[in-house]
Amino acid sequence: MTTLKKFNLNGEEVGEIQIADHLVDVEVSGQMVKDYIVALRANARQWSANTKGRSEVNHTTKKPHPQKGGGRARQGSLAAPQYKGGGRVFGPKPKFDQHVKINVREKRAAIRFLLSEKIRENRIRIVENFQLDQPRTKQVAGFLKSQSMNGRVLFLGEGSYANVMIGDESQKVSVQDKKHENFVRSARNIPGVSFSLATNISGYDVLVARELVITEAALQEINEWLS
Repeated sequence: MTTLKKFNLNGEEVGEIQIADHLVDVEVSGQMVKDYIVALRANARQWSANTKGRSEVNHTTKKPHPQKGGGRARQGSLAAPQYKGGGRVFGPKPKFDQHVKINVREKRAAIRFLLSEKIRENRIRIVENFQLDQPRTKQVAGFLKSQSMNGRVLFLGEGSYANVMIGDESQKVSVQDKKHENFVRSARNIPGVSFSLATNISGYDVLVARELVITEAALQEINEWLS
């Protein structure tokens, strides 16, 4: 098992934590990871770009000038694309649903692989928790400085759950709370820093982040989610 150092928000080492093998020793097809990232980016598009053709623009249909006798090229109307305010030629139109289906097992395999890359490159930091009694941007900035972290940094926190009876079975359901509110307020003014709940991340979030900072509880959630 791989062992990572654990820190507190003051940048002090407070222990070690072991990473499960299935988050470290990951072998997947590079093409599968690429297809997953491409599908994520494609599904983020709105497909709402819309332009008007010459038959749709609001222009008079009167000819700009007589067709003969002036020595100029004949023109049909000011709605022609060569005139200012005329219609667009082959411009974008709203498209039908372009959603690309992503297989759940492939998604998890891709995220496991991207996390394993961060572990091998020593770009993951484990912290005890993100508990702050009040917003303190200086403390979060000091933690980043103590760890020599620059570029995009993604902080991952654990979620909050409640046991709900559904039929005869008790199931764990995610609920909203303000557990990380002070930390989020502390980090949001630092350029390149973002925050997310661990189980809400996508492979693209992991890919674009240079460094990851994960709470011990969030790491356990990821371990259960991706196992």
